[in-house]
Amino acid sequence: MTKSGYPYPPDEFDVAVPGGAPVGVHRAPRSGWSSAWPFLLVAVVCAAVAWGGITLLSGNDEPADASGTPSSSASAPVSPSPSASGEPSGEASGEPSGEASEPAGEEPSSVTGNPAEANLAAAIQVLNSGGPTGAAGTTADTITGAGFTGTIDADDDTDGLGQGYTETTVLYGADRADTAAAVAQAIGATSAIESADVTASPYAVIVIVK
Repeated sequence: MTKSGYPYPPDEFDVAVPGGAPVGVHRAPRSGWSSAWPFLLVAVVCAAVAWGGITLLSGNDEPADASGTPSSSASAPVSPSPSASGEPSGEASGEPSGEASEPAGEEPSSVTGNPAEANLAAAIQVLNSGGPTGAAGTTADTITGAGFTGTIDADDDTDGLGQGYTETTVLYGADRADTAAAVAQAIGATSAIESADVTASPYAVIVIVK
């Protein structure tokens, strides 16, 4: 720059020194922005670094449900059991099963006739055909206790009349079903059978004790 183009007025720095060089060069005063922008730049960089660090650290602490993926600790809903739902099971519902069952230990009765029409004065024979010793006498006493007043003989089955029977059975002659029903009721027998052998005998009823 030439001296004629120098815009500033002369001052002490323009005094020549030995050698012909100026003492100093005048500099224009610095603006406020040129002094402030370095501090602003540092502040922006620090803020960006701090924000990035916080974002990186907080990324590992996100709750499991934020990603939309169920947590591994979540358990599947438990389906209520039929008993917990309030609906009765097939056995406890009270509905009939459709199959009629007979009481355990009881066999169907084959006794016919009306005990109320029995002839209490009829002759009766009681034969022990495989029962315990004295069973014939005990059964005869039971029949007497039921109100029968006719002849009641108790003996062993020496003729084998009770062969083939597996339970205590009341055998009766023709037209003696009512009396046989009363005897069966008295001793708890469930089988009463009309027999020609009894019809031909002097007894109205013969009891086979097993």
